[in-house]
Amino acid sequence: MKTDKGTVAMKYRISSSRHCLVMVMLSLAAASSNVYAESDYQALQNEVQALRQELSELRALVKQQSASQEDVKSLRQEVKATSRAQSEATNADSVAHIAGYAAVGLTDRSQSGGSAFSVASFNPIFHFLYKDIALAEAELEIAAAPDGTTETKLEYASIDIFLNDNTTLVAGKILSPLGYFRQNLHPAWVNKFPSITPGFGEGQAAPSSEVGLGVRGGYPLGEGKKLKYALYVGNGPELEVDGSEIHGIESDGYTRDVDHRKVVGGRIGLVPLPRLELGISAADGGVGLEGEPDRSYRVLGTDVGYQWKQLDLRAEYISQRVGDLATSVAPDGGTWKAWYGQASYKFLPTKWEGVLRYGKYISPHADQRQEQWAVGVNYLWGPSVMAKLGYEFNQGLAGENTDANRWLLQFAYGF
Repeated sequence: MKTDKGTVAMKYRISSSRHCLVMVMLSLAAASSNVYAESDYQALQNEVQALRQELSELRALVKQQSASQEDVKSLRQEVKATSRAQSEATNADSVAHIAGYAAVGLTDRSQSGGSAFSVASFNPIFHFLYKDIALAEAELEIAAAPDGTTETKLEYASIDIFLNDNTTLVAGKILSPLGYFRQNLHPAWVNKFPSITPGFGEGQAAPSSEVGLGVRGGYPLGEGKKLKYALYVGNGPELEVDGSEIHGIESDGYTRDVDHRKVVGGRIGLVPLPRLELGISAADGGVGLEGEPDRSYRVLGTDVGYQWKQLDLRAEYISQRVGDLATSVAPDGGTWKAWYGQASYKFLPTKWEGVLRYGKYISPHADQRQEQWAVGVNYLWGPSVMAKLGYEFNQGLAGENTDANRWLLQFAYGF
């Protein structure tokens, strides 16, 4: 073991001090019978006291040096541990990431005079990537219900396998690839308006989600041109029956298949110009009720989107058709369809954005039908932090909410 010269010198000084102190004490004992002058005795006592003080200081110095050596040793171990952790992180095969969005909203119905803070939701989105091979992703929706309880819903949860640069295999609960709005524009911080256009809400004309297996990807077709695709096979939706009528088509992503017939479909998108996209969607399969034979189910949709400088233009049509079944408790089928057109413009260099939207929803039931004009203005603190104020001119069945105009205020943040 290596010993530095300072430590040897220190130990020598301590040993010498102890020797001096012992000699002094022996001298005092041997001369105890002699009579010293008072001044000589006091000088000797002061010398002993000084030696004791020196010995105490030397002991403290040795202890301090020992403590400092322990601190250095501990610091070295901490540095090694931190370096090892950084090295492991750099060479990690897996990467975790959290994103999502939150929204708070106020609704005021101008005709009835009633108003309420009607939206308070938090949607965390989790991503777990393994090399360039696989991605696990999931979104939770945590929202305050009208009665004060908390509702939690799994929006989607899937495992994505990257087969090559153009194809990804997707399995699990996914947002429906039919149409454009549901899978791309519905998050509060992406949607240009505080509300969803009529007919594109859950249980209406546009399918929401699906549990199944699919492939998606795209192929470049030249400079600024691309072909996109999303194809799937899944369990399909279920019917919501009220009395002897089909009240709606629920597509919450079921892990059961009551009609025992899968739904096959998807969307093909074409980008002929850098800022123009055209899409067509279709699906075919079965839908039904528990204990009944399946009936036909078809979906058809088209969409278009175009961006020019600060102008964003979008339009979409979607329809779901359910066939008749004479032996069912709800024998009559029907068609639920909706479409909208929307224009938004950012007034640069300011942080203001204007929005104009028209939408229409047609259902077999008169109390669900709605036509709407909506105008709004947004203020963007950042690309994903905004306040949205809008007003809806609604026309529906008299006495229903679909016929009530309303003000909407929403704060949205995407992270």
